Amino acid sequence: MSDVARLGASGGAGGRRTRPLLRTLVGDVLRRHRLEQGRTLAEVARDACVSMPYLSEVERGRKEASSEVLAAVCDALRIDLADLLAEVGRDLLDDRAPVIHLRMVGAHGAIAPPGHRPAQRPGGVVLLAA
Repeated sequence: MSDVARLGASGGAGGRRTRPLLRTLVGDVLRRHRLEQGRTLAEVARDACVSMPYLSEVERGRKEASSEVLAAVCDALRIDLADLLAEVGRDLLDDRAPVIHLRMVGAHGAIAPPGHRPAQRPGGVVLLAA
């Protein structure tokens, strides 16, 4: 199984961009919380009533955990499922393509420096970079 999904035809090797799989990000967040709490895999697996090898596979992104297993592991880690999903969402946002800030281009094609807000005047053009 792969830890990344190949998406679209933009960038990356072979013209395709790679993104981490959801199961990988979920596992990363679960592991991060467990380690922050100073707990062992065995302790959390016991408290969640799942096997230690299975929880290890979930943490490494090798297994797709069911919603029931995720709820049990979250309970064992004393975190809300909603907080787990929000943190996964933030990690997904961090992995997005870099943001390109648009700058106003003057009538003669001069690009305003970042942070500079030129006076609004007719004929200004906004360039989009792809």
